[in-house]
Amino acid sequence: MTKKPQSKGGLVARHILGSKWFVSILAVLIAFAVGAILIVMAGASVTDAYYAMFRGAIFDPEAKSFVRQIKPITNTLLYATPLIIGGLGLAFGFRAGLFNIGGKGQVIFGALAAVWVGFNLHLPPVLHTVVALLAAVVAGALYAGIAGFLKARTGANEVIVTIMLNSIAALTLGYVLAKKSWQVPGSNQPQTPDVADTAAFLPILPSPFKLHAGIIVALLAVVVFWWILDRSTLGFQVRAVGANPAAARTAGISVEKITTITMMISGAFMGLVGANEALGTVGYVSRDVAGSLGFDAITVALLGRNKPLGTMFAGLLFGAFKAGGYTMQPKGVPIDMILILQSVIVLLIAAPALVRWLFRLPKEPEKSLRAELAALGIDDEAPALVTPATPKVAETAVDATAADAEGESR
Repeated sequence: MTKKPQSKGGLVARHILGSKWFVSILAVLIAFAVGAILIVMAGASVTDAYYAMFRGAIFDPEAKSFVRQIKPITNTLLYATPLIIGGLGLAFGFRAGLFNIGGKGQVIFGALAAVWVGFNLHLPPVLHTVVALLAAVVAGALYAGIAGFLKARTGANEVIVTIMLNSIAALTLGYVLAKKSWQVPGSNQPQTPDVADTAAFLPILPSPFKLHAGIIVALLAVVVFWWILDRSTLGFQVRAVGANPAAARTAGISVEKITTITMMISGAFMGLVGANEALGTVGYVSRDVAGSLGFDAITVALLGRNKPLGTMFAGLLFGAFKAGGYTMQPKGVPIDMILILQSVIVLLIAAPALVRWLFRLPKEPEKSLRAELAALGIDDEAPALVTPATPKVAETAVDATAADAEGESR
């Protein structure tokens, strides 16, 4: 019996239901469902709790003025800014097969570099901010480069090395903040002076809004991330090493060099997170400058599938969680509920097979939709995708080269 050809609509539906993005959306919805169950168990109203989250994160229709009504969305953007930048940094490492757990340490050194430039140097506006940002980027890159160099030269596990570097950075922060030269004059508090107005991020909106130019830096970081990975030779090499290091080496790519550079770029993004805190959100550096940003960024990168736009929207989602979590507390819902939502999302993202099994979803298609339509003769434009210029074909060529080399060795 001849198998009936699948229609165009059926192929489209299978690709949508089997895509990673659809699994991510279902993971978020499941997390909200689990949160609803826990809210009921806590004796609170699910409707009131989630409505309060909406009022705190998106729009507050009960506020008396328009300014207060739209303030929640600006708070979401404020909280999302470091998450977007940090998520991009860790996603960059993930694309090369590197798991950077040292985000906290890189944020600390980035913040220290930025705040030192901010209160010690006297430069014109804009230039002062740019120099402080560059200092943070360099500090974060160099600190992450330690792990990258050790990984490349000695094969040291980057997870263990970066965890140890986190501890070193935390101890260094405590030591630095105990020095008089880093403290507010006349004070013994472990806190640096505020950065000069010429170095601080400019506010985008007037008081009572807290949103500053850091959100613009985050958007620029998204563009830079996309350009490096998808439009540059370095990005192709990073993706090739992440897909198959042995094949990349056979194709002439220096895996050791790419490993070190990748970790440095990842650390540069994390250093930028520290600059955002030191120059914008807080305006100084204290012991908790990094907070949980280093680990929250891992969640954002995973949910965003290590893609620029995905990471940006994941950062916005988690920023909304944080902004809305505070308004849920008066409804009898503890702030820890936000951590539970985030944890459930990460759990499901890390186990996509579980989500597919729960909803009986098809497996992720091996070929693109247009390629399958072209094979069935449905889409006339689809064959244009199989040109030698596409990155996918180039990556396949790297794998083929490796396979040929292995065959010859046998």
